[in-house]
Amino acid sequence: MKQSHKALWDNCLNLIRQNVTEQIFKTWFEPIVFETYDEAEQTLLVQVPSPYVYEYLEQHFVQLIGWALSVSFKANVKLTYRLVTDKVHNLTQDVESEQPADIDLPQATTRGNKTPTVLDAAVPQEINPQLDPRKTFESFIEGDSNKLPRTVGLSIAEHPGKSTFNPFFVFGPSGCGKTHLINAIGVKAKKMYPQKRVLYVSAHLFQVQFVDAKLQNKINDFINFYQTIDVLIVDDVQEWASAEKTVATFFYIFDHLFRLGKQIILASDRPPVDLSWLKDRMLTRFSCGLIAELEKPNVQLCIDILEAKCRRDGLKIPTDVIQFIANTANGSVRDLEGVLNSLMAYSIVYNSNVDMRLAERVIKRAVKVDDHPLTVDDILETVCQHYNVSQQNIFSKSRKHDYVLARQISMYLAQKFTKMPTSRIGQLIGGRDHSTVIHSCSAIEQRLKVDKAFNDEIASIETSFKLKRS
Repeated sequence: MKQSHKALWDNCLNLIRQNVTEQIFKTWFEPIVFETYDEAEQTLLVQVPSPYVYEYLEQHFVQLIGWALSVSFKANVKLTYRLVTDKVHNLTQDVESEQPADIDLPQATTRGNKTPTVLDAAVPQEINPQLDPRKTFESFIEGDSNKLPRTVGLSIAEHPGKSTFNPFFVFGPSGCGKTHLINAIGVKAKKMYPQKRVLYVSAHLFQVQFVDAKLQNKINDFINFYQTIDVLIVDDVQEWASAEKTVATFFYIFDHLFRLGKQIILASDRPPVDLSWLKDRMLTRFSCGLIAELEKPNVQLCIDILEAKCRRDGLKIPTDVIQFIANTANGSVRDLEGVLNSLMAYSIVYNSNVDMRLAERVIKRAVKVDDHPLTVDDILETVCQHYNVSQQNIFSKSRKHDYVLARQISMYLAQKFTKMPTSRIGQLIGGRDHSTVIHSCSAIEQRLKVDKAFNDEIASIETSFKLKRS
């Protein structure tokens, strides 16, 4: 009897479940809801609870999902996501999934009635490299903070295991591009050497696989599988701080691969010398190739990254907005992309232009509050609370004393705490011109020089900013 399309999707989920941890499955795959399947178009529509879930699935699991769909539906299925963009108003948006890159996927072969997993690979077979096909050297924008690691990474990808850069240890703070770089090495190496067994794995997943293998008495299969890898890429190795047995097993695998001239690439948020759990012999081996630091991108590199993404995705964002995002996204590539994606989502859902006011609102929600400067909206909100007036009162042309005072204080504080020109401040506070802002700031400054009570009042407002940001 022919299975229903819903049953085929359930089977697809079962295949995925066997290749990820239970926590990952429950977090990212259980919330997916089957909608429809168009057999003529071979198109599957599923609903996800938010744009963020869609972005995460596309960033981390596009290869795995594509493979599971092809095995379950026995067809080249086109996947479309229905994103819930506004739960209150029940707004949704349909977005097509990226097609997986031409990277080898697991084959639909089985042992008896069992689905193959990575632990079944004692005899070398085709494997899913678990690489993100969008994280390539072409999309990795070069700057002063990443020039050396990028150059070395490209050399390794072109000659894996044959350079002096083995192992290659990359470290740097969160959001600096480590995962992008090591993925790019894997994608490039696999493209140039299709016969090589390339594998990207997070330290956490490696540990989960190790524990599962131990519980199933398959440690030998686990070790044998990893010893067949030609290019092994392990991300976030700092997570092994309390996993002594995992580290010992990894070092056994590492030593075997290293002696055979296989390429090993490791990434961490700190250098090897700061990994307290590393024993001396491990530290020596980890440090014998090349240790490269990825620094947070400076403002110019942030601008270059944003402009490149806009060109690639066909986005049109004003120059002043790009500069504002670059100055406030903490030097984090992840934050840059998150803010840009959120801007476009807000723009599409609410049919509004991408401008500075929208950018300020998105930054406020997307970037850690302690690390981003005050926005005009922050200032207006606090001043309005202090003087018990509304933003409409401040924006109005009324000359009522309380409204004028709140308006002038807002302009003064905006000039003091933001990096915006006076013309931009005027536009955001009631559409005034720059001369009005200059006059308002001057009036407040003059009063501060002679009025101690007024000084205390302004200090109280500024303290409110700090309390809200603490």
